[in-house]
Amino acid sequence: MGHVQENQPPGVPPLELTGERTLPDIPVENYWYRRHLAVYEWIAEQVVGLRVADLACGEGYGAAVLAGSAAEVVGVEANPEAFEHAVSRYQRENLRFDRGLVEDFQGPCDAAVFLERLAQAAPVLYVSTPNRLTLAPPGASKSDNPWHLREYTLDEYRKLLEPRFAQVRIFGVFHARKLRAHELALRLGWDRVHRMLRITKPFYNRFIPAISSSDFRLAEDKLESALDFVAVCRG
Repeated sequence: MGHVQENQPPGVPPLELTGERTLPDIPVENYWYRRHLAVYEWIAEQVVGLRVADLACGEGYGAAVLAGSAAEVVGVEANPEAFEHAVSRYQRENLRFDRGLVEDFQGPCDAAVFLERLAQAAPVLYVSTPNRLTLAPPGASKSDNPWHLREYTLDEYRKLLEPRFAQVRIFGVFHARKLRAHELALRLGWDRVHRMLRITKPFYNRFIPAISSSDFRLAEDKLESALDFVAVCRG
């Protein structure tokens, strides 16, 4: 068995990390979890008082974040283990989970969230994708993630979305705070230093679990160098 969620509440079945979705409560996965969480927290600020659908919600943590500000949230998930986990772990009066395919979702909702997938399911759609230029090797058509059928550059993402919607705004996810400092350190040769000092494993065993969602930021400038793209689509 690979990495499994740690320290789950009583009665909540832990999920195994397969690569299909990111999960909280797995220290080695913390970077990717916080990177997704930062997007959910940003979207939560945009959907205050709305009815929101989190499509393909996975473990359920994102739907729970959205429920902190939205009027009501439904998380839609087809995977039976993820659905059972979400129902068991995240319980709020304004939050429910439906097991089913995204294609069968009927609504109603004011906004839909679809991270790293695309579906037209609400008047406002928040949809994200990784930036292929920062994820895949130079010249490759995609990264080696088998769950990503396709990855986009900024221009490709615009060409995909703009014909389908009346209005499209694209934001980028970037490193901030200590991740930005780490990024600058790498440019100054940190990789060589930690290997030379033989502290690679101890350093990153502490650094990665310490990453928080505030170590990422969303902005509309310099999008070509963003880690991920988050599109807000209307109409």
